[in-house]
Amino acid sequence: MMQLTILGNASGGPFHGRHFTAQVLQVENKIFLIDCGEGAQMQIYRFRTKVDACRQIFISHMHGDHMFGLLGMITNWGHKKRTEPLQLYSPPGLQEFIETTLRVCGVKLSYPLEFIVVDSTISACVFENNKVEVWTIPLQHRGPTSGWLFREKIRPRNILPEKIEQYQIPFTMIPGIKAGADLELPNGHIIPNQELTLDPPRPKSYAFCSDTCFSEQVVEVVRGVDLLYHEATFTNEHSLEAEISMHSTAAQAAQVAKLAGVGRLLLGHISGRYTSTDVHVSEAREVFEHTDIAEEGLTFYV
Repeated sequence: MMQLTILGNASGGPFHGRHFTAQVLQVENKIFLIDCGEGAQMQIYRFRTKVDACRQIFISHMHGDHMFGLLGMITNWGHKKRTEPLQLYSPPGLQEFIETTLRVCGVKLSYPLEFIVVDSTISACVFENNKVEVWTIPLQHRGPTSGWLFREKIRPRNILPEKIEQYQIPFTMIPGIKAGADLELPNGHIIPNQELTLDPPRPKSYAFCSDTCFSEQVVEVVRGVDLLYHEATFTNEHSLEAEISMHSTAAQAAQVAKLAGVGRLLLGHISGRYTSTDVHVSEAREVFEHTDIAEEGLTFYV
């Protein structure tokens, strides 16, 4: 199961009680931080979100409202005497920004940083462990920008306990059966795997699309995901401004969700000109019904 906590959903400034983009995604016992706008630490404490076990941070692009909170986070972990390495995934530029600032400020960390530069023009797997894969999503914005697609790996099949007892299956054979093998009895009779096991849960998926204009390439990459977060900086009233700034309207985000056949859409990155998100939701739901705002402090389960 995936568990997504929204720390911030604002664009351009901390207006109307909203904060800059930051999210925490938990996949079983693994914690991932996605973007880290200014104020992310305050939101973490406010919502009592656990992030100290985070080993990977994914930064979409080098605009301040998506990464100015990172220095405080990194420094604070140093104050806590962290020793575990931290991997930082981003388009080009993050390493120079982090290392220069740490040097100028005289900060010496107690743990190593590893910078992984991604190609924001393609979709590629950039990280995996035994539970999940993370793929880049090429976004169209003012400078190299990458979204992030998290896909659970297919789990082994579930062996039926009564079949273990019925056929006296040795413990050493169970991993193979869970991987799909049939069972051969001592008399040579074959018991098909379908009789011994149940299908595993369907793998879950989450896609994070930060700053971007409407993109058919995004549609292809996020096709069929369970949960899609897509920026919706503007409403239809300001569609020209969205085009000029290479952002999306709520309706355009909904169009991506509809064309991609996703399960649910979350809207975020709301411009400070809007005191309410009601119009965003109504315009999006006219295109894609299963739409909600990525409200700060809420946790969404996939």
